[in-house]
Amino acid sequence: MNTRRSFLKQSTGAAAAFGFPTIIPASVLGQDAPSKKITMASFGWGMQGPSNTMKFIDQPDCKVLAVCDVDKNHLKTGVEAVNKRYGNTDCQGYHDYRELLARKDIDAVMLALPDTWHALVATEAAKQGKDIWGEKPLARSIAEQQAIVKAVQKYGRIWQTGSWQRSETNFRVGAELVANGLVGKLQRVEVGLPAGHNDFAKTKDKNQVTPPPAELDYEMWIGPSQMEDYIEARIHKNWRWNYNIGGGQLLDWIGHHCDIAHWGMGMDRSGPVEVKPIQADFPARSDMWNTATKYRTEATYGNGVVMTIAGGHDGIQMGTKWIGDKGFVWVNRNGAYETNIDGLGEIINKRDKDGKVTQGRKLPELGDDVIKTRLYNSPNHWRNFLDCIKSRQPTVTPVETGHASAIPGHLSLIALMLNRTLKWDPKAETIADDADATKLLGREYRGPWKLEV
Repeated sequence: MNTRRSFLKQSTGAAAAFGFPTIIPASVLGQDAPSKKITMASFGWGMQGPSNTMKFIDQPDCKVLAVCDVDKNHLKTGVEAVNKRYGNTDCQGYHDYRELLARKDIDAVMLALPDTWHALVATEAAKQGKDIWGEKPLARSIAEQQAIVKAVQKYGRIWQTGSWQRSETNFRVGAELVANGLVGKLQRVEVGLPAGHNDFAKTKDKNQVTPPPAELDYEMWIGPSQMEDYIEARIHKNWRWNYNIGGGQLLDWIGHHCDIAHWGMGMDRSGPVEVKPIQADFPARSDMWNTATKYRTEATYGNGVVMTIAGGHDGIQMGTKWIGDKGFVWVNRNGAYETNIDGLGEIINKRDKDGKVTQGRKLPELGDDVIKTRLYNSPNHWRNFLDCIKSRQPTVTPVETGHASAIPGHLSLIALMLNRTLKWDPKAETIADDADATKLLGREYRGPWKLEV
C-alpha cells in the first residue's frame, strides 16, 4: 500500500512532466512526424462516443480518421458527423474492430463501448501499438481489468481513463485539501452514486423479445457475453441495466466518485482490505433490467478508513465526501463544493431544505502555505491525453488508477450478490478463502472469444 507521502510524490512528478518535446518521434506518431497530427479512431457511436470524438476534433493537433460500430445506422451517423466537421470525406467506417486496429496510420483510439467489450478491444489496441482513451469502468470484471493493465504496461502505451472529474478544479482542490491533511486524520469517506434505472434510449415500452433489426449485428454486439434474446430496451445505452453486459448504476458511476475519493485518500495504486454488504434491491435475474436499483456497502482500508458506497440512501449525498477529525470536504459536479474546515471561511454552497445546492461559487485556489503539495493539474481531460501521447508521460488517470478506482465497485457488487463480507488483498488482488467470490472476479467468455495479452 502506498503511503500518502509516496502518493503525493508520484502525483507531483506526473504533473511536472507536462512539458512535451517539440519534435515528436516517428515511433510515436508515424512516418510523417513531427509535422503529422495525432490520428485517432473512435469506437462506439452511442452515448459517450459522439461527445468524446467532437472534443478531440476540437483540438488542432488531432485528426479523427475512422469510426467503428456494429450498428450500421450508428456507424453512418458517426462517419457523417466527423466528415461534416472537417468538410471532407476522409473519415472511414468499420464494422470489425480488428480491421480498424490493423491500420498503421492510426496513433490512438477512443473507446466508448459497452462494458462487455472493453477488455477485448483495449488489449488488441495495445498490441497494435495504439494509445488508448478508455471509458470507465475499466472493464466488466476485475480479471478483465487486470488484463488491460497488463497489456498497456507490456506494450508501453499511454492510457487515459474517461474519469474526467479529475480535470475539474473543484474535484482537484477538494482532493488536495484531504491529501494535505486539512481534514485532520481521515476517518470516513462517503461515495454517493445514483440509484434506479434510466431509460436513456426512450424504449421502455418496447420490452418484448423480437428479432434483431437488420442494421444491427447482434451476434457481434453480444460478443463474449452469454447469448440472450434480443430486447430493444436493453440494447443501446440501456445495456447498463443488464448484468450480462453492464454493471448497473454502481459500476457505471464508481469510476467517477470513488476515483475522486481515492485521489484524496492516496489510494490510486491500492484498495480496501474488506468489503461488507449492507443492503441491495435486486430485480429478478430474468427481468429485462436486472441490475440493483438501490445498494449500500462498506469498504474498509488498511489504514482503518471506512468508505460507504451507496445509491438511493438518504444521508449519503451524491458525490464524494471525506470526513476527518478536523472537518469534512464534499465535492460534486457543476463545481459543487462544501467544507467546514477551520480557516477556510463559511460553507461554500448554500442548500435548500432538501439538501440541494441552490447557490454556489468555486473555491479559490489556496496558496502554498496551505497546500504544500499539489496534485496533478489537468485543466482539460481530452487535451491531457493528447499532451501525454506527445510527452510519453502518465495522464491524470492512467490505467492503474482507473483499475484501482473501479475495484471497490466490483467487490461491492460481488459482496451484495453473495450477501457476505469479502476479504481482499489489494497487493495480490485476490479474495481470501471464498471460491464462489473468486470465481466472480472474472467472466466465462462465449466462444470463439478469448482474452489473451
